[in-house]
Amino acid sequence: MSWSPCPDPTLGDRESVNAVETLIVPRAVDLGEMTVRRALPSTKRQMIGPFIFFDQMGPAEFLTDQGIDVRPHPHINLATLTYLFEGEILHRDSLGTEKTIKPGAVNWMQAGKGIVHSERTSEEKKRNGQRLFGLQTWMALPEDQEESDPAFIHHSKNDLPIFDGDGIKARIIAGTAFGETSALKTASETLYGDVELQAGSQIPIDPSYEERALYTISGEIEIAGDTFEKGQLLVLRPSDAITVKANTTARFMLFGGAPMDGPRYIWWNFVSSRAERIEAAKEEWAKGQFDTVPGDEEDFIPLPESKNERPRRATGGVVYP
Repeated sequence: MSWSPCPDPTLGDRESVNAVETLIVPRAVDLGEMTVRRALPSTKRQMIGPFIFFDQMGPAEFLTDQGIDVRPHPHINLATLTYLFEGEILHRDSLGTEKTIKPGAVNWMQAGKGIVHSERTSEEKKRNGQRLFGLQTWMALPEDQEESDPAFIHHSKNDLPIFDGDGIKARIIAGTAFGETSALKTASETLYGDVELQAGSQIPIDPSYEERALYTISGEIEIAGDTFEKGQLLVLRPSDAITVKANTTARFMLFGGAPMDGPRYIWWNFVSSRAERIEAAKEEWAKGQFDTVPGDEEDFIPLPESKNERPRRATGGVVYP
């Protein structure tokens, strides 16, 4: 059952038969070293499939001696998925993982009952400078997997299948699309693809996944006569077979999956089906009860000053790191 049900079309009402059910414009947040645009969670939509958090990082230009420096911080009851278009990020976590992610690759970190990680620019990249542009998404875990053991999976860009033809190039990050299936094993039915279209080309979006959305990265696309530019999240109507046409060279992310098994609470870096679990995680982090990150033990992000604020259902009121 969908947690954002769509009403039946109304005869004569064009808005009720639009292929795009909801349009979300991300909120821009200046984090100092770069701007982050947050599309989910939104006041208009809690989740799309398992996706409960959708951030665009950059694009940002880092000069020498500059870079991102996200100190160790905790997660529970979710999985993070990092995907880059440009640049590199050095990931370390409390499992002992140390992995550099590069464009076209994927880092899947399943927090489960609890994990700590840091995300930094390597010393080499700080010396030389780099452009950084990418996405970080969070997936809610099914209730019966929320307290699973934490895990980390990396797939290089060569591990992920590509559909290439007729002015279309699509890398399948998760799930199945365009006849290709990703090697990434997710916790629930998930769709995630990086789609590039040449000007004038078009691609059908199969309705086999109940919840689907597009996030426009560059260029201009057209759906059912309506045009959309970069930096917009388009929630597609369930069960509709639609076609995306590129008016210019364009790139977008196709994502979604099966509806989650209920709403979720979100506070800072914590997501859970139970508000009391987030309260417990806040207490555990404040008391230093999470595992540390080998090689990165001396630094951490403290609990936000709003630590006494109650967790809330996933809406626009997320506490930023």
